[in-house]
Amino acid sequence: MKFRIDIDCSPEEARRFFGLPDVRDVQESMMAALQERVAEQVKSMDLETLTKAWLPTGTQGWDAMQKAFMKGFADAGKKRDDQS
Repeated sequence: MKFRIDIDCSPEEARRFFGLPDVRDVQESMMAALQERVAEQVKSMDLETLTKAWLPTGTQGWDAMQKAFMKGFADAGKKRDDQS
């Protein structure tokens, strides 16, 4: 035997029903503080510094991946020529 209960309520009503605290004010203040800190950091950095912070290895990873692909393609071409 199965029972199915559908409850139509808003997230706010569900939160109150289960007795969960309302953390909306805390969340808003934390997000405002985080946005402020990020804005301060962005203002204090130039584009080159930001790029170095976000991509510490620069393009080395891309270069290595490109070399690996090119080597793979070259090796595949050699194997195909050897089989002919």
